[in-house]
Amino acid sequence: MPGSDPSAEDIKAHVQTYWNDRAETYDDDSHHAIHDTEQREAWLSVLRTLTGEPPQQILDLGCGTGVISLLLAELGHDVTGVDVSTEMLERAKEKARQAEVSPEFYAGDAEDLDEPENEFDLVTGRHLIWTLPTPASAIREWQRVVRPGGHIALIEGHWDFPEPFEGYEAIHDDLPLYDGRPPAELAAFLAEHGLEAVEYEPLMDSVLWGDEPNYDQYIAVGTVPR
Repeated sequence: MPGSDPSAEDIKAHVQTYWNDRAETYDDDSHHAIHDTEQREAWLSVLRTLTGEPPQQILDLGCGTGVISLLLAELGHDVTGVDVSTEMLERAKEKARQAEVSPEFYAGDAEDLDEPENEFDLVTGRHLIWTLPTPASAIREWQRVVRPGGHIALIEGHWDFPEPFEGYEAIHDDLPLYDGRPPAELAAFLAEHGLEAVEYEPLMDSVLWGDEPNYDQYIAVGTVPR
């Protein structure tokens, strides 16, 4: 009905269209993709510390063009990448072929996964949770697919720009974590929705992003209860 609030499915369709349209140029930005050896090694160091000894079973949600998925696979992990954008996934698959690594990629909904319980050691997501209409439900779903004692790790930020992103004007008010959150606030949100021992660390090294980040960047990690 005209004037009615959009449903979660309407919002997801809007998000899917937005990221399909962004796919062609997404990797042009050094904040999104890997642009040189130093940046690549910096991200490998972060991910190596996060994941520990391979092979771990890892689900990379909102994988986009596969930046984190490919790095995790390079470290020797068994990686599945999921994204709502089919155009992003086509680029991820092509990059995997060129890199000669073999993560699996499929189109899916980060809030409603087509995965069995206790399947993964780790769920990762980079700049994902702000795009979700029901992030609390998403966290519960991620816990379902992670084995007890496994981890959920979110690489996130807090930008709080004065105007919504172009393309998000119509839906930003319907996204509970739009604009990201300060690290302590997101850690509290994760703990509130079931994760234990939630910790966070800044990711403000300019090498990771290609230049000096102009807002908080960090990683928050929580443990799935046993």
